Amino acid sequence: MSEFALTLLEWFRENGRDLPWRHTDDPYAIWLSEIILQQTQVKQGQDYWLRFIRRWPTVEQLAEATEDEVLREWQGLGYYSRARNLHFAARQIVQMGGFPQTLDGIKRLKGVGDYTAAAIGSIAFGLPVAVVDGNVYRVLSRHFGIATPIDTTEGKKLFAALAQDLLPVYLEKSQQSTNLSDSEGLRVSLYNQAIMDFGAIQCTPQSPRCLLCPLQESCVALREGRVGLLPVKQKTLQVKERHLIYIYIRYKGQTAIRRRGDGDIWQGLYEPILIDNGQCTMDNWAEQNHYQLSVDNCQLLAKQVKHVLTHRVLMADFYLWEPEKRPVLPEGYFWIDEAGFDGYAKPRLVERLIETLHR
Repeated sequence: MSEFALTLLEWFRENGRDLPWRHTDDPYAIWLSEIILQQTQVKQGQDYWLRFIRRWPTVEQLAEATEDEVLREWQGLGYYSRARNLHFAARQIVQMGGFPQTLDGIKRLKGVGDYTAAAIGSIAFGLPVAVVDGNVYRVLSRHFGIATPIDTTEGKKLFAALAQDLLPVYLEKSQQSTNLSDSEGLRVSLYNQAIMDFGAIQCTPQSPRCLLCPLQESCVALREGRVGLLPVKQKTLQVKERHLIYIYIRYKGQTAIRRRGDGDIWQGLYEPILIDNGQCTMDNWAEQNHYQLSVDNCQLLAKQVKHVLTHRVLMADFYLWEPEKRPVLPEGYFWIDEAGFDGYAKPRLVERLIETLHR
């Protein structure tokens, strides 16, 4: 075992995070944690993991749930395609007769890429495959002084190969992963968790704890004063701004909502009347739908509410409209009792509208 791997394992023994899914070898529980932690901080993700495990203790029970039920339980986590993929994959697993125990089998699950498959395979089954996520990129690029951009094909291949070489498993090429001893499988699992925790706790993106780092003597970036420069990314994310108008209709204790369709953000979630301000104004929309509606007979609840997504910034205006006569709803919308809206999965931005309305 390399000195690098040994040091990480020793560090992990003293500093590793005590997380509930680390107290089980149930692949369902481990898979669930990995899906939830995609694009989610551990502190927030832990609460959702507990919520899902309590409601659906087995993958069979999750597979029997409806998509609406899963989306409602996921509400607030964002990136809702993860919830839809989770539900779809649960049904895949049931159809397979159980959780796949090979890397290729795990990769066939909806929503599971290389990193997630490696994490599940190594932690649940001891498969000898290294994980490579943002934390691993950061630790390896800094420790070995690698300036190759991590978001290029060359960089991804380089870091994947390095991570695999550092994995503390000694196998002949002819040996198969099914021949792993328990100790080797455990070593793989602990090492992968160790390097991810090390990046999350010790070698952080900002203000890393270099003075207290057990790898400081061998860290190239620290020695050369390049800690803040690594890892390198070549591409700059272009963030676009999008303007929305939400109109909450209130008529005799009811309101109007619709379920969002495919091809845009928040697929499958529910929302009140929406006007995409990039396509038309409120007056134009009202005229198209034959509504006696304007900014003059609506109550402005909030203006320019900012909601940040990965690739765009949403700026939304919230209105309350209380018409004297029951309006005919645009296609796709339907009436519900206001008190029942809580039972529908909705985007965080719509939750903020409801909170504003209640205030």
